[in-house]
Amino acid sequence: MNLKKDNPYGGRSQKENPLPDYHLHTVLCNHAEGEVSDYRKAAGALGIPEICFVDHAPNPDGYDPRHRMKLSDFCDYQELVDAEMDQREPHVLLGLEADYYNGCETFLEKWLVSHALDFVLGSVHYIEDWGFDNPDDMQVWNSVDITDTWHAYFQLVEKLVETGLFDAVGHLDIPKKFGHRPAEEELIKMVEPVLDKMAMAGMGMELNTSGLRKPVGEIYPSPLIVSLACERDIPICFGSDAHSPAEVGKDFPAALQMAHNAGYKNYFRIKKRKKYLVPLPETF
Repeated sequence: MNLKKDNPYGGRSQKENPLPDYHLHTVLCNHAEGEVSDYRKAAGALGIPEICFVDHAPNPDGYDPRHRMKLSDFCDYQELVDAEMDQREPHVLLGLEADYYNGCETFLEKWLVSHALDFVLGSVHYIEDWGFDNPDDMQVWNSVDITDTWHAYFQLVEKLVETGLFDAVGHLDIPKKFGHRPAEEELIKMVEPVLDKMAMAGMGMELNTSGLRKPVGEIYPSPLIVSLACERDIPICFGSDAHSPAEVGKDFPAALQMAHNAGYKNYFRIKKRKKYLVPLPETF
């Protein structure tokens, strides 16, 4: 993915181009707080030039209704975000975090393209009917094989990539949330085929700082996975996964350092689902 002449960000210096936050939620997901305008103010106070709301996409089949807007709420979501769209920085983008699960394509493949979205972040939060990253279901980890569970997770992520419906993968190693990890050699064998397919598809990968606020205390994904992604030229973006204005841009200096350590020189910004590479700033 090379910089294009029509890149709206290519002419800016690193000083003028601190990292955008591409993973913010609203109250419509039923587990966040704060006004959309407050998220924008928080970003502005940090000098963040651009933010993208990616609230959990609805699905009419009844999938995980506790953690997402209803289909009838989507117009309200658009209006909330659109109300903050003007020429002032931080610029505001409209996106969605759309979950992948078996059968989701029936709805998403037509519905996503029918809306003027800037960014679609693909995530996996369930293995069959188990919300493996949900604190309410954490006890299930005590009765499953950790390595087998990670295999099942990455099989779903691989299917996510194969759909071609998403612009980037969110919190790629989220099963580590409560500290459950496979051996490193097993992780490499699982994740490399997924990264290969992401690279072939031109998909991006999110560096999600919310893991630092979870029991695992580590950015999603791990430094190992970020290095493997860099070897494949998989473009990255940054997200706080903020569920309150106070979390906007949280721990971005650590994520930026991780990107530099892995060998990244650029990250992507996006508009109308078209990615543009931008040089990484030295500091945030």
